[in-house]
Amino acid sequence: MKILVVGSGGREHAMVWMLARSPRNPILYCAPGNAGIESVATCVPLKADDVAGLKDFVVREQIDLTVVGPEAPLALGIVDEFRRANLRIFGPTKNAARLEASKIFSKDVMAQARIPTARARSFDKAVDALAYLEQHELPVVIKADGLAQGKGVVIATTREEARDAVIGSMEKAMFGQAGKRVLIEQFLDGEELTVMAFTDGRTVVPMLPAQDHKRVGDADTGLNTGGMGAYCPAPLGTPALREHVTRSILQPIVETMARLGSPFQGVLYAGLMVVKGVPYVLEFNARMGDPETQVVLPLLKTDLIDVMEAVIEHRLDQLAVEWHDDTAVCVVMTSGGYPGSYQQGFPIHGLPVQHGSRTMIFHAGTATKNGMVVTAGGRVLGITGRGTTLKEAQANAYQAVAGISFQDCHYRKDIAHRALL
Repeated sequence: MKILVVGSGGREHAMVWMLARSPRNPILYCAPGNAGIESVATCVPLKADDVAGLKDFVVREQIDLTVVGPEAPLALGIVDEFRRANLRIFGPTKNAARLEASKIFSKDVMAQARIPTARARSFDKAVDALAYLEQHELPVVIKADGLAQGKGVVIATTREEARDAVIGSMEKAMFGQAGKRVLIEQFLDGEELTVMAFTDGRTVVPMLPAQDHKRVGDADTGLNTGGMGAYCPAPLGTPALREHVTRSILQPIVETMARLGSPFQGVLYAGLMVVKGVPYVLEFNARMGDPETQVVLPLLKTDLIDVMEAVIEHRLDQLAVEWHDDTAVCVVMTSGGYPGSYQQGFPIHGLPVQHGSRTMIFHAGTATKNGMVVTAGGRVLGITGRGTTLKEAQANAYQAVAGISFQDCHYRKDIAHRALL
C-alpha cells in the first residue's frame, strides 16, 4: 500500500511515524516533508498547496491513499479535486473546511447548531468595527476571518490595542485577504482544552483530550505562538466533560454540516475554553492540531490506516478505536526570536538516529544541508516523552531536550505545569 502525507511540520512527522508503525507496512511518501520525515518516508519536492502537482504525482505513482496534514490545501479544495479523479484522500471538502477557513462562517454554523460559543459580531468595514469597539467590554478578541497561520487572533486589553488590531487587519492588510473581514468576540476567561475527533460525516469518535501551550514564555507569558508544547490526556478533560463535548458540540456540528450539504469527513478539531466547568468553542479546525498531534497519536492503539479508511468509507461506527493508558508530553524547541524574526540554517546537535521507546523526536522546521540537519523554521523540533504518569512523561521529554542543542535555541521549561500544580 502506498500512502502520501501532505505537509512538512511536526504534525506530519507524527502522522508519518504512526503510519510507519502499521502492521500493513505501507510505502510512505511525504510532500514536501523535512529532515526527520525523510528517514521514514520518501520526500517529494512539492509544496503542500500545489494541488495540481500533488494530484499528478499521486496518479503517476499510483498512490493508494493521500493524507492531508495542514489547512491550506484543504481550503483550496484538494479533497474535491482528488475525489473528482476517483483518488482516495483523507480530509474534508473545501466547503466543509470552511469551518476553519472562515471564522465568520463557523460562527454562523455554530448558531444554527446551538453550540455554546462566545458572543461575536462580524464586520467588513473598518469604520463600523472601530465604532463597535468603543462600547465593547475589555478584554476583547479580534479575529481575522480567514486563514492567517495561527497569527490572526488578538486578545486586546486596551482600546488602543483593539483599534490597532482592527486597522492592522482590515486597512494595513497584515494578513492579506484573510483579514479583510474581522470577527469581534467576547473574551472568555477559563482554561483551554483541545478535543479532536475522527468523523465520517455521521459517526463521531473523539480522541483523547489535550492541552496546548500557546504563549512563548514560561508561566504563560509573552506572545502567542503556533504552540510551544502540549500534553495528553489533559486531566481537565474528564470522561464526563468529554461525553458532554461529544454530545453537545461535536455531534451537533457534524449533523448540521451534513444538513447544509457539506458533510465533514476527516479530523474535526474543537478548540475549547472551559469556563467554570462549561465548555465553549473558541474555534473549529478542519485537521489535526500541532503540537497536539504529537501527543495524541502516540497514544492511539488502533491502526491509523484502519481508522482513516473507516472514515473515508463511512463505516466508522463499525470500528472500535482504542487508546493506550499512557501519558505524553511534547516540548517544542524553537529558533531564538520566534514568533518574531529569527535566523535559521544552524546545525542541530545531539539528534538521535532513531526514536526511543519512551521518547519521540518529531521534526518541524528542519532541513538537510551538507549532510547535516539544520534549523529551517520557527518551530524546529517537538520532543515527545511518554510515561505511565504525566510526571514521568514530562521527565522523559525534558531529558531528551537536554541532549539536543542549536544556536539560539529556546523552549519552555514548564510544559504540563497546569496539570502538575
